[in-house]
Amino acid sequence: MPDLKALLEDSSTIAVVGCSDRPERDSYQIAKYLLDAGYTVIPVNPNINGTLGLDSYPDLASIPDDVEVDIVNIFRRPSAAAEMVRDAVSRAGVQEKAPAVWVQLGVHTPEAESVAREAGLDYVSEHCIRVVHEVRLG
Repeated sequence: MPDLKALLEDSSTIAVVGCSDRPERDSYQIAKYLLDAGYTVIPVNPNINGTLGLDSYPDLASIPDDVEVDIVNIFRRPSAAAEMVRDAVSRAGVQEKAPAVWVQLGVHTPEAESVAREAGLDYVSEHCIRVVHEVRLG
């Protein structure tokens, strides 16, 4: 696992896959927290047009190639985790530095981790990005 404090300090743009437009959802609350902490947040969800005053993209491939995504934070069911990591691997091919993959609590699967590791992407699981940020950088 990468150094989480260093990862968060060295990152500026976080794509939140599965970001909701509903304030009661964890993905919305964490995206808002990350925005308030100074990160550029890119909502990714094919079912919404936008949230938190930001446009939403239907998938990682739809984010413009000139946008450097540092972390792909995944809020999807575990059954979709490996597919989302494959999308992050594809994203790595269109930008200068490969993004780290951060799957939220309960999203990790061995397949998702294997896909990330085989592609050389940093992979974080079983840690909430907000809690880690609050404890290590807050």
